[in-house]
Amino acid sequence: MKCGRILLTLLLAFAVCAPHALAQDQRLLVFAAASLKDALDEVNAAYMKAKGVQVSASYAGSSQLIRQIEQGAPAEVFISADLETMSYGARTQAVQEHTRVDLLGNQLVLIAAAEAAIGTVEIGSDFDLAALAGKGRIVTGDVRAVPVGRYAQAALQKLGLWSSVQGKLAMVENVRVALSLVARGEAPLGIVYATDAKAEPKVKVIGVFPADSHPPIVYPAALTAGAKTGGAAYLEFLQSSLARSIFELRGFTFLAKNS
Repeated sequence: MKCGRILLTLLLAFAVCAPHALAQDQRLLVFAAASLKDALDEVNAAYMKAKGVQVSASYAGSSQLIRQIEQGAPAEVFISADLETMSYGARTQAVQEHTRVDLLGNQLVLIAAAEAAIGTVEIGSDFDLAALAGKGRIVTGDVRAVPVGRYAQAALQKLGLWSSVQGKLAMVENVRVALSLVARGEAPLGIVYATDAKAEPKVKVIGVFPADSHPPIVYPAALTAGAKTGGAAYLEFLQSSLARSIFELRGFTFLAKNS
């Protein structure tokens, strides 16, 4: 009889704990470039509805995120805003190279506040960006570490504008900070991604950088070295037709081939 009561107690304990343990398993942490926030939040909501898995996303500059993964952060999927950061993660074995997929593309644009008197400009080698900024700053990501900043530097150098505007750049930790500074009128101009400008009604695109003035803007995604089984299913979902429709609605170019 005593053994029966012990067995019954154990079974009841398992019945109470098992759903909790299952719920804990149905969670996923994703580290993603800051420029993905609006689109990926929507994709994650769709994934929760379709699969019953709650996805938590941490958004920041790609370089900052890969360093956190190297230091043991429990993210299972990493989505970078550039190929360089993902390649670094592959070299340091912070991500699983064989799972890597080029997911999305984007454009580099020049923005101003929506109410600014500045009109549309054509960005080329004869474009006087420094004069357009006047006494103000041109805000973008840190050219030493943030993908949007590196794209901006490459474009400005290719167009022969770097020397004239370098001293006017205000470099910040990620593209969303740059976006917010222009939206609040704290900087007259910003160099951001087209999708960021599309997501913020308080700014307007006044010019598009030529695609051949900088490396292609590609967002690769991969499983981290510590990813569990749930990460692979999520990575596959990112390449689905449903995810594609969300990303494209937000202005991204969809590059994955599995949709």
